[in-house]
Parts: sequence; C-alpha cells; structure tokens
Amino acid sequence: MILTPKITARLVLVGLLGVLLQLTFFSQVELFHVSPDVLPALVVCFGLLGGTMTGAVSGFAIGFLLDCLLIQPIGGASLVLIAVGYAAGAFRERFEIHSRLVVPLMCAILTFLAELGFGAVEAMFGIDTDVSVLVVRDMLIKSIFAFFLGWAIYVGMRRLVRPALVDEATVRRTRRPTVLGA
Repeated sequence: MILTPKITARLVLVGLLGVLLQLTFFSQVELFHVSPDVLPALVVCFGLLGGTMTGAVSGFAIGFLLDCLLIQPIGGASLVLIAVGYAAGAFRERFEIHSRLVVPLMCAILTFLAELGFGAVEAMFGIDTDVSVLVVRDMLIKSIFAFFLGWAIYVGMRRLVRPALVDEATVRRTRRPTVLGA
C-alpha cells in the first residue's frame, strides 16, 4: 500500500469510526448474550491490505484510543492489537489471498487469539475476572461474528483505499522481459 496524505487520512477516519462504532453501537448489540468485537477484525483488514507495518501501527493506534476512551490501564489493548495487525500483515507478505474464505477465516482466528490475549493482559494487570466455560463460548461466538463481519469490512476498506493498493499480479506481469521477434 502506498501511503499518501489522503490515504492516511482515510485510514485514520476508518480507525476512529471503527472505535466509535464499537463503543456506541456494537457494544449495545447482543446476539446469544454476546456483543461482537469488530476491532480485531478491523485491524486484521488493515494488516491484510497494508502489510506488517500498517497492521501494527493501526493496531497500536486503535488499541491506544480504545484504552483512553474506556479509562482502563493504557497499553493492554494496544499490545494485543499490535500482535493481531502484525500477524495479519505477515500473512499478507508471505502468502497470496487465493480464496474468498481467507479473509473471514483470518478475522475469526485472529479475533479468537485477540480475545485470549485480552484475557491474558487483564490477568497480568491483576484485574479480577471470573473464568468459566462460558468465557470460551463467548470467545467462539465473537470469532463467528468476526467471520461474518470480516469480509464486509475488508471489501469496504479495499474500495476505500483502492488507489493506494499495489496489485502483485500486475507488478509481476510488468517485470517480465519482452521478447523481441526474430
């Protein structure tokens, strides 16, 4: 992804809008007594579109903003979302996305790992929480939500930053030397 000032402004607005929607809308919606967490899926999409640096920076910024707005120990969400964004970006840099299921599966898997990470960070901060089998059920349901929301987030973000994307197939085609006829 080529980051111009306009594309950077779009990415900042998407991150800000994502945090605000999570805190105002998605935290109020409950299906099966679980609210969806769209921020890990959003950070995964940043990483899949921009690579490791974009994924990690967006994960830090979104996590930091979330921690500041929730008035909780600063750094916990940032730490987890940096790892999620970096992992998604590393996947993008090493593999090509051949199937339409790759993005939703990455969103679901990394959301599950993010929820585990949020729990581990809370335990490290000494926050007392109740742990039961229902916590695992909630994490699985959040991962299913991320599976279904992930593709929509990815398509929307891809359309928003289309001018900045570098298509690897086009780059490979233009690098081949042309053979002059004999």
